[in-house]
Amino acid sequence: MSKVEIFHKLHRRPAPDDPLVLPGPWDASSARVLADAGYRALATPSAGIAASLGYEDGSTPADEMFAAVARIARAVDIPVSADVEGGYGLAPKELVERLLEAGAVGCNLEDSDGGVLKDPHQHAEWLAEVRYAAGDELFVNARIDTFVRGVTDPEQAIERAALYTAAGADCVYPIGAPVTVLPLLRSGIHGPLNMFALIGGELSPADLGERGATRITFGPGLQRRSAAILAELVEEMR
Repeated sequence: MSKVEIFHKLHRRPAPDDPLVLPGPWDASSARVLADAGYRALATPSAGIAASLGYEDGSTPADEMFAAVARIARAVDIPVSADVEGGYGLAPKELVERLLEAGAVGCNLEDSDGGVLKDPHQHAEWLAEVRYAAGDELFVNARIDTFVRGVTDPEQAIERAALYTAAGADCVYPIGAPVTVLPLLRSGIHGPLNMFALIGGELSPADLGERGATRITFGPGLQRRSAAILAELVEEMR
């Protein structure tokens, strides 16, 4: 199977307590460490890559983001999905071309811009164009930003999820959703459901899987923990 076919297959959970866990590498070295640890696929965090390149989250130039994704994808033999934020203003066809050139098998696309939620119908139309341009060559994860933008009603996330999956998204990601609403989200959302987890948090990936999550990502958690460990090592050097 191709890498994108493998990636699709990994989203078909063999058991509720066995969600797909996708750690977030921020460079080639961290990607190799994660692959050597036995993870079956990876998902780059835009915030982690931004930090590694010296940028604030959300301000990485598109060329540098795609170059970083390409280095990560080249470094490992397992599938790599890329967080490309809101698509950097690229037309769907060009966005897809650049993702494929970088070696990504999937992408994470958010539905807010500058801290403001996009119109869900317009965003769904844009996702449909991405889906058409990608065909079956990319796994599209549609991020839903309602919770992180202060909209706490889970029904609004479910409504957006329905629009995005109808537009061709393979998975939806209600980032920032409280664990308490996860069963409700699961009952109202068809298809794979991505949930964010904290490294060392109270709930394990298996716990989140039992509550309805299909796949687990950690955002820039690993990069930030690694930076904190480096700071501790610097103190020891002194």
